[in-house]
Amino acid sequence: MSRLIFRDAMPADIPVMIRLSHAGDARGPDTPPLDPATLDDPRYHAAFAEISGNPNHRLIVAELGGEIVGTLQITYVPGLPNFGMKRGMLENVHIRTDQRGTGQGSAMVQWAIEQCRQAGCGTVQLTSNKVRKDAHRFYEKLGFIASHEGFKLKL
Repeated sequence: MSRLIFRDAMPADIPVMIRLSHAGDARGPDTPPLDPATLDDPRYHAAFAEISGNPNHRLIVAELGGEIVGTLQITYVPGLPNFGMKRGMLENVHIRTDQRGTGQGSAMVQWAIEQCRQAGCGTVQLTSNKVRKDAHRFYEKLGFIASHEGFKLKL
């Protein structure tokens, strides 16, 4: 197995990151097609600038053989509980479909966990859509425990 190379994303990576996110959409076959014309939408660039401008956030891409095959966002969340313990939050974790089952997704998440550990986090958390049963098995295999119920409110 070739080794993944991890790096902070650059604005030029946005289209690939959006494609990876879209491919992992929890609606599966009900996911509306991605319009390639939207990949250069200025809202993506504004969000990228806001995320990358904050030292508590990292947008990461994973490369294999010079191609981006994975993406994720790490957020370091300070908190008061547990004597000010910081938490690592993983968001938008996606590996290219042809890389699933190869161990590359595990390597990517384990790398992110280590980044959280190095940043002083005492726990790493993430959310996953309830319909993504394969993703749940994947995270459990990596040691994550479904210990909380998540709630969202669309605004």
